[in-house]
Amino acid sequence: MAGKNEGSSGKKVVNRGAWTAEEDRKLAEYIEVHGAKRWKTISLKAGLNRCGKSCRLRWLNYLRPNIKRGNISDEEEDLILRLHKLLGNRWSLIAGRLPGRTDNEIKNYWNSHLSKKISQKDKKIETSTPTVTTAQMNCDIRETEKKEEAAINGDLDINFNFDGFFDFSNEGTCGFDWVTKFLELDEDNNWLPEKS
Repeated sequence: MAGKNEGSSGKKVVNRGAWTAEEDRKLAEYIEVHGAKRWKTISLKAGLNRCGKSCRLRWLNYLRPNIKRGNISDEEEDLILRLHKLLGNRWSLIAGRLPGRTDNEIKNYWNSHLSKKISQKDKKIETSTPTVTTAQMNCDIRETEKKEEAAINGDLDINFNFDGFFDFSNEGTCGFDWVTKFLELDEDNNWLPEKS
């Protein structure tokens, strides 16, 4: 006969769903004494009927003492927007620049708040832009064709202002020190392709 924690196939069945305060306490106490490693054994030795992955995620996203929970400030929100524009959906890299915030929290905040804000701004911009006449479109198409032809022939001189694009100087020190270090360029400009 199968035991209390065993299914019909004889495999151990683990708890699913919301964590109780008692489970949180057991996990936190065990990690305080033994450290956060070997999650599968932590779940067994702490007396939790949870899988190792569940214990790891609970600790990393909710129970760690250095986690900053609660409202995200305007400065943090602005930093998230800028970093997402620079890094894309690399949540752990973004969270690494926001002390005390987890990648899961940043991702959830992005998906529930910020992406909606951005889409609303884009809609406002679309509705506020004037309609383009056919003559203007034809002129733009001809201009684009000329640029493409010049690029093919090697006549086009493309200039991109790296300093202006990555200029965060007017933002204060709100965690942008890493950007400055990241964007330091060689004096020799070795990274630029050679012009022939």
